[in-house]
Amino acid sequence: MREHGTGRTHLRWAALAAAGALALTACGSDAEKEPAPPQGATASPGVELPRLDGEKLQVAAVWTGPEQENFTKVLKEFEKRTGASVTFVPAQDPIVTFLGTKIAGGAPPDVALLPQVGALVSAVQNKWAQPVGPEAQAQLDKNYSAGWKSLGAVGGTQYGVYYKAANKSLIWYNAKAFEAAGVKPPKTWKELITAADTLSASGTPAVSVAGADGWTLTDWFENIYLSQAGPEKYDRLAKHEIKWTDDSVKQALTTLGELFGRKDFLAGGTSGALATEFPKSVTQTFTGGDRPAAAMVFEGDFVAVNIGQTEAKIGEDALVFPFPAVGEKAPVVSGGDVAVALKPSKGAQALLTFLASADAAEIQAREGGFVSPNKAVDPAAYPNDIQRGIAKALIAAGDDFRFDMSDQAPAAFGGTPGAGEWKALQDFLANPSDVAGTQAKLEADAAKAYGN
Repeated sequence: MREHGTGRTHLRWAALAAAGALALTACGSDAEKEPAPPQGATASPGVELPRLDGEKLQVAAVWTGPEQENFTKVLKEFEKRTGASVTFVPAQDPIVTFLGTKIAGGAPPDVALLPQVGALVSAVQNKWAQPVGPEAQAQLDKNYSAGWKSLGAVGGTQYGVYYKAANKSLIWYNAKAFEAAGVKPPKTWKELITAADTLSASGTPAVSVAGADGWTLTDWFENIYLSQAGPEKYDRLAKHEIKWTDDSVKQALTTLGELFGRKDFLAGGTSGALATEFPKSVTQTFTGGDRPAAAMVFEGDFVAVNIGQTEAKIGEDALVFPFPAVGEKAPVVSGGDVAVALKPSKGAQALLTFLASADAAEIQAREGGFVSPNKAVDPAAYPNDIQRGIAKALIAAGDDFRFDMSDQAPAAFGGTPGAGEWKALQDFLANPSDVAGTQAKLEADAAKAYGN
């Protein structure tokens, strides 16, 4: 079996589900109205960084648009404190292929932010990654729970810093569309399908699905599978210890087909969903006045970044509820981006140290659409009650979460556009009745990628 070196099989997820539900329920209340610091405000430095005058660094990540702009503000603060010059390098998925090309050409970036555990494992196996230095390790030991540290380790050695986390078990909704249809946030999958029926009958398609981006479809599947099949089977499927032809996968795909199989539920129908990229899936849900393209959009806390590109206000026009329970318990799937040094330089290690500190995380937290697994981040840094609640729930849960399944897989299966799980689920969206064919394709691709 492929060794991921994370120890995540012992992590539980029920506590985070409960905490997240409570936090989101409380988001509309007047409790804990902690004001965020003014935009651009910088607290007294909490982490000591070396002077790096004249040193030039490159940082690669797959982030684009507002997410890239917000991270650039973090890099600007690093430049200010160290004297280094930092350039952001836009990467493409799969990032392992992108980095491989850069390294083969003799021009690797100093630091890369990897969106998959599988990518971290590949970077270590390819001997690209540098272990974290003592200063970064000290920040990790001070600010992170054991679960998040272990996710950045391979074979017992710490290579990465989880700078950004995500709760991928959220459904954001247009408050006006729900009110017009007389719909309340559902707590179970059955209630979700009933609500979707009511919304679509009212003239607003229920869900905006980002089918052009296969990774969003893996998140749909994972939430249903975790809730329906349970955490033990989730862990086994993540390691390919059970086959994708298993009845539990059949059940989850059949359930997902209850939503995807109704063209009237999807913004733009099936063809529209397959042509919709993630940013548009969000913005079209929160534009159009009382006639948006859809009433709901599923994805993580980072949806807030894209809502910020519309006139909708989070907490008023844009609200959120936890992914409904399909089985006994509602799921909580987490994701994240891990920073890894690819050069044995003083500058690369200094940047890892900064990214492991609350100083860096609080800068991006203020911009919205960002959650940090760093326990030392001041909750007041988050710009609204919804994001503050999501962040508090994540920290309060400690190690009680399940990490994104496709992100644990080899990149060839779980992280490559137009291939593996991404492509198989896009084909399933196009033809949700073909459960058996989808399972066969998933299993063939998984067996090839995992080598078993």
